[in-house]
Amino acid sequence: MASESVQTDPETGKAIPMKDGKPCRACVDFKTWTKLEKAKTKKPTATTEENSQKQESVEKPQQTNEDWKRDNCPADVETLGRHTWTLLHTMAAYYPERPSPGQKESMKNFFTSFSENYPCWFCKNDFQEDMKTDPIDVKNRETLSQWLCRRHNVVNEKLGKKQFDCSKVFERWLNGPPNGKCDQ
Repeated sequence: MASESVQTDPETGKAIPMKDGKPCRACVDFKTWTKLEKAKTKKPTATTEENSQKQESVEKPQQTNEDWKRDNCPADVETLGRHTWTLLHTMAAYYPERPSPGQKESMKNFFTSFSENYPCWFCKNDFQEDMKTDPIDVKNRETLSQWLCRRHNVVNEKLGKKQFDCSKVFERWLNGPPNGKCDQ
């Protein structure tokens, strides 16, 4: 069984979820993860000649700009979170106004499965606890969207981020702003 723990980054004070002594890739941002990995592999400095020999035998790393990382690296906690919230909010916004009993059951099952299988164990445990405190409401599009917005704002609060105005869920994830800017 995997050993899970949380460490605190001494520089930033951020929680760093760890699994088997390694940072959870889906639970921490890319910069923190790479910093921790580099710190683990830091070795005594080699001589200039040894470095030259090593450089000849090792391929040069790919370009490390943000676009390259976005297209080629596993998602970090920020990317995964942003895209996950987009998917979940969009699903809620397109959920029927009058769902059938089967659609209600399916949505409940989806969120139960989602909360059990999310790749960041630290995040999924929090989400599961939040679902116990405020169970999913699948009565209709409005109630599901508001329930999800509250869940998202709980996470935003924990991360010190700005709260989202839940009265704007359909503007953000269904219709776009009234000025039509998203339609251009």
